[in-house]
Amino acid sequence: MPAAPAAAHWPDANYLTVAAAALHENPLSVIIPMGPGESEAQGLLDQLHELPDNSEVIIVKADNAGLRRPEHWPATLTCRGYVNGGGRALQMNLGARVAHGDWLWFVHADSRLLPQTLASLHEFIGQPHDALGWFDLRFRKDGPWLCRLNAWGANLRSRWCGLPFGDQGLILKRMRFERLGGFDESLECGEDHHLVWQAHARGLPVKRVAAPLATSARKYAEQGWFNVTLRHVRLTFSQATAAKRALRKPVR
Repeated sequence: MPAAPAAAHWPDANYLTVAAAALHENPLSVIIPMGPGESEAQGLLDQLHELPDNSEVIIVKADNAGLRRPEHWPATLTCRGYVNGGGRALQMNLGARVAHGDWLWFVHADSRLLPQTLASLHEFIGQPHDALGWFDLRFRKDGPWLCRLNAWGANLRSRWCGLPFGDQGLILKRMRFERLGGFDESLECGEDHHLVWQAHARGLPVKRVAAPLATSARKYAEQGWFNVTLRHVRLTFSQATAAKRALRKPVR
């Protein structure tokens, strides 16, 4: 099991006081979908136990593969697990349905928090706004160096076009998520992209959370940087074309 981050790398006690106050008024549910055989979430859980008491972590797995809470998981921090193999969109919708928090934070199992992540998250939640939030993308050091270009492009696209993807840790109020209709379960992939377009269609601002979130670059190493990048570009353009066409229709 990966070691928990050293305390020296995380915000100080003043941050913890502010974070607890923000989440007391705005409870947070962290929803983590996991595909078949996926085991990356253990390292993420080792970091999420730093969440204040009023939060909860919901894991929706595709199978019964073993996953355990960290040894020193706080007794006051809820962590629940469910099994559903119907795909990521269905898993995240299930997590949202059973969530108790006012805010929903959808985080991929291979994501990792960086020192500023939680502090900026709580600052975002504590502001008097209604928006769909996203984090700056960084890749972990488990793939080719060219992934830095992908991260740069993703962050540029998100800032200029307001089009973040799921590995950037989408966060929004549960009420807003329900009004957007949740994730489209008919899509084999790109459900995150579709949700962002729905937010634009309904006038929900898409705003940056001023902190990075790291994700694995393993698939670039395994499948080839060029192949994965080209596939993502094609998918992005095809989904954007379909979404723009849908935006021309009246929204009820």
